[in-house]
Amino acid sequence: MAQVEATTERVVAADAEAVFDALADYSGTRAKVLPEQFSEYEVREGGDGEGTLVHWKLQATSKRVRDCLLEVTEPTDGELVEKDRNSTMVTTWRVTPAGEGKSRVTVTSTWDGATGIGGFFERTFAPKGLGRIYDLVLDRLAAEVEK
Repeated sequence: MAQVEATTERVVAADAEAVFDALADYSGTRAKVLPEQFSEYEVREGGDGEGTLVHWKLQATSKRVRDCLLEVTEPTDGELVEKDRNSTMVTTWRVTPAGEGKSRVTVTSTWDGATGIGGFFERTFAPKGLGRIYDLVLDRLAAEVEK
C-alpha cells in the first residue's frame, strides 16, 4: 500500500489565534463551514479542540462515501490532528501567522491507498478531489473569520 496525500492551503485575513479557535470549534464554527460533501455531522464528545470526537460522512465522489469518526488532538500550538477511527486517514490542520492580521491555513490528509490499478487511480485523482473539497472548507472558513 502506498500512502496517498492531499494538501491545500490559503492565506486568511484574520489573526492565527482567531482562525485556529474557529477551526477547533467543532460545536459551532466547524459545522458551519463544511460544504455539502459532509453530512451526518455530529460532535460525540468534547467540541473544542483536543479531546473532541466528531462524526461525519464525506462524499468524495458520487460513489465514494467515507464514514469518519475522528479523534482530535492538538500536538503543537496552531495544529489540530484528526485521526479517523474507521480508516487510516489522518488530517492535519496547521495555522501559522502570515503577516499583520493574516494567517496561513494548511490542511493535509494522508491515508493508506489501495494497491494495483485501483491504487494508481486513487493516488492520481483522490488528492485533487479532496483538495477541491478542502478549498471549499477554507473559502467558507475565511468568510466566517474575516467578518
